[in-house]
Amino acid sequence: MPETKAEQAAGRRVRRVSAPANWAIRGELFLNCNCTVFCPCVVSLGKHPPTEGYCQTWMAIAIDEGHFEGESLSGLNVALLVDIPGRMSEGNWKVAVYVDEGASDAAYEGLLKILSGEAGGTTGLFTLLVSEIIGAEREKVVIRREGRRRSVEVGRKIRGEIEMLPGADPERPVTMTNTQYWMGPDVIAARGLKSRVRDYGRVWDFDGKSAEICAIDWSGTRK
Repeated sequence: MPETKAEQAAGRRVRRVSAPANWAIRGELFLNCNCTVFCPCVVSLGKHPPTEGYCQTWMAIAIDEGHFEGESLSGLNVALLVDIPGRMSEGNWKVAVYVDEGASDAAYEGLLKILSGEAGGTTGLFTLLVSEIIGAEREKVVIRREGRRRSVEVGRKIRGEIEMLPGADPERPVTMTNTQYWMGPDVIAARGLKSRVRDYGRVWDFDGKSAEICAIDWSGTRK
């Protein structure tokens, strides 16, 4: 008999052990969080507290090209609900994962291993930072990338839209460059427009709050 969502989540509360795999993801990650000004985690690498002392966020990942152990991940969308009680670097993250309903079984399992840190590589540190995966499920994850705006829809659970902040040069958004941030070195500053999370007992609204956009090039290589 297949496991229920509760049973699956309970099984993922245990500490995950890294089992490095051959994988790669190229695309874009964007998010909207509860910080009232641009997220201090980007420049402090998670050592400075979020502006509210804790972090609540949704993330969306558009995979333009990718694979996991030979299984294609290209064209898939993923969304995350992330709840962090304090500094990002101190861990104890609680995470829910929503994987594109079009993903094959192998791609679905591969993405869960990547996003839990189990697959090693770029996201390997997640084995220490993520204390509990509160849910993992297939969903219709709709991502739109149009000009300066980005949006994600996961049914009625996550509906978020963000917009890049204009810079002195109106043709270029405000961007933090050459950072050592885990997502990638160049992070575009943005703000939430219409942004809601309603799932796993969380009811969050991020209208007008900090948002960011980053090109990603992640990978892991089996040793």
